[in-house]
Formats: sequence, structure tokens, C-alpha cells
Amino acid sequence: MIILVTGGAGFIGSHLIQALHQAGHVIVNVDEMNDYYNPVFKIQNLELFSAYKNYTFYKTDICDRVSLEKIFETHQPDVVIHLGARAGVRPSVQNPALYKRVNYEGTKQLVDLAKQFGVKQFIFGSTSAVYGNITPPFSESITNLSPVSPYAVYKLQAEQYLSKKILPTTILRFFTVYGERGRPDMAPYLFTEAVLNHKPIHKFGDGTTSRDYTYIQDIISGIMAAINHPLDFEIINLGNHQAVSLNDFIKTLENITGQTAVIEPQPSQTGEMQHTLADISKARRLLDYSPTTSLQVGLTQFVNWYKTHRL
Repeated sequence: MIILVTGGAGFIGSHLIQALHQAGHVIVNVDEMNDYYNPVFKIQNLELFSAYKNYTFYKTDICDRVSLEKIFETHQPDVVIHLGARAGVRPSVQNPALYKRVNYEGTKQLVDLAKQFGVKQFIFGSTSAVYGNITPPFSESITNLSPVSPYAVYKLQAEQYLSKKILPTTILRFFTVYGERGRPDMAPYLFTEAVLNHKPIHKFGDGTTSRDYTYIQDIISGIMAAINHPLDFEIINLGNHQAVSLNDFIKTLENITGQTAVIEPQPSQTGEMQHTLADISKARRLLDYSPTTSLQVGLTQFVNWYKTHRL
């Protein structure tokens, strides 16, 4: 199949492209290479694909309709996997207009082009943040969602546009993805960096907030399953179904590194959720999704990668 991936130079996207290549697909990678975090990391990700055949990269903004239309016309993709987005809850509070333009309007434009060019399947990378501060576990059947950040608001609006059933669509709500080449603005990276370099960890709140940390290869297995199980329209959680408190996460990291974290307490942050936990029964049923990686194992993999590539 010809598969167009947006955000393919990023964390999840780069791992996905490796899996798509291994599966023998023709890949079109679209990424604007923005500077939300160090663009050098994205360039290093792209270098992983330098020897790939049946692979094309475009440095293009998904909001640039003219460029996108040319890409669709040239490649005629069978499947679009839309991972490109402005990331980050806290920055969205400072600049909501940017997040609306990219995460909602950019997605809407991509969907319209996919419909125009007869794309057979659209897979959208959404987020657990759309659930807001409700009592976990989070089920896809929950309605009247109230997200607490502009990032989540515009992801949810993009989902709602897709729910008009313009074309066959699977929406995947990712739960706190971590692992090798992980985003440097997220806690697993920031905390590992701090502990290994003997610098303080900024711990927001009292440490009782919790996240459903999901290892990158489990997420990739879920996306690949969605490609292989096309659906008319479904929203599906991809998580690990294990809630880990911030305090327990830090203890696990200390155990893996053999270092004691220096904690610098900070107030709770605007736009941050208190808890996340995925109900993955639907993913098990429709995608045969079965995450296998514990935090201990996945975080060990990440720490080892960090020591090799970042220290």
C-alpha cells in the first residue's frame, strides 16, 4: 500500500515509518520540521530512513493546501496516518491560536484532501487529553467530554469533524507514549536527563497525579493493527491499562539508574490532567491489541538509549 504519514520525523512517526518499511509499504512522509523541540533530533530521525527505497520525504506544513494537494496528486495514497500536530499541553495555553490552526484546521484540510483523492482509510493520532478531568478508567463510550487545555480542545474538535464520516476513519487516542527517541519535553525524557546529569527534577504538584505510560512499540503495534483492520468509523484507546503515580514513576527511574533524584517541588500546572487510565477492551476486541511492556522494562530501554545517544 501507499501510506502517507504526517509528522513522520517525530517520535511516534519515526518509529511508525520503520515499521511500515519493514512491512513493505510505500511511504510518503510529510513533516514541517518545526522547532517545538530541537530540530536536530528530527533530522537524526530522518537519517534513519536514508537508505529506504519506496520512501519520499516532504518538508511541508499541513496547513499549506497547495503543497499538500500536489503531494496527494503525485502519490495517490491508499492510507493516511495523521500524526503531525502541535504538541504539548502547557504551550497550548500560551498560544491557543497556533494549536487551533494546526491541530484543527490543518487536520480538517488533510481530511478534505483525503476525501478528494479517494483515500481508502484515514487514521488519526489523537490523545487521552480529550477526556479531561473525569474519573478513570477512560472509555471511548464516554460523551460530553470537557478537555482542560487548548491542545486537547482542538484535538477533540478534529475528532468531531472526522465523526461526520467523510471517509473510513479510525481515531486512536494515545496515552502518554514514551520510549527511545522520545519527546524531550515529556517527563520520561526530562526526568531521565535530570537524574543522569545530577540535576533537580521539577515535580509539579504532590506527586499523586498518575499517567497510563505506554511504551512506543506497543503504540506502534496498535497503529499497524489499525492499518490491517480498516473500519468505517471507530474511536479506540491505545494505552497500557496501568496507572502509575508521578511519585512511583520517579522511584522506578531511581531504581533503574541507581541514582537518587533531587526533587524541586513546583505548583500544579494549568491545563494538566490529574489522572489517566485507558480502558483498552475495545482495542483488544477490534484490533487484537495487547500491550506487553511494563514501565520497568520500557523505561529501562529508554534509559539505555538515552545513555548511548544523549549523554
